Amino acid sequence: MDQFKVNKTNLEGVLLVEPPTNFEDFRGEYVEIYNESIYKEAGIDQEFRQDDISISSRHVLRGLHGDYETTKLVSCLLGKFYLVVVNNIQDHPQHGQWQSFTLSDKNRYQVLIPAGFGNGHVVMSETAMFHYKQTSYYNRAGQFTLRWDDPKLNIWWPVKNPIMSIRDELGED
Repeated sequence: MDQFKVNKTNLEGVLLVEPPTNFEDFRGEYVEIYNESIYKEAGIDQEFRQDDISISSRHVLRGLHGDYETTKLVSCLLGKFYLVVVNNIQDHPQHGQWQSFTLSDKNRYQVLIPAGFGNGHVVMSETAMFHYKQTSYYNRAGQFTLRWDDPKLNIWWPVKNPIMSIRDELGED
């Protein structure tokens, strides 16, 4: 096993994870992106129920979405994206605070996002594949959406005019 690291971030409960195995040689790469036993030993003991991917083109922004029951383990399988995580838990001391991460198929970082946090990402490569494990089944009706450019959040994005859905542009549930 390579060096498996789980690092705390500025947001309480949000973790930056370096996968347990990330091997490269003349044949290519091998990356272990989840191992229940190893992750549980490191304190990531959620039971994941669903895996999803989204594939997007350069400058597509997806999110900011979340709900109050789902924890997500996010990774970038292909390309590169800029990920933003926002605490949306009312009455939490860090409510409205955000942190950004760059995830790519080169650094192989993962981010554990607790329930109550919104997340969004903008693609910085030609295309990117966003992968996330979820602790609950997708429930569109239970989600919240935050405006990507909400002045109260004051999030810095590396793209000024991203491509996005109407839902994400307007920040409407």
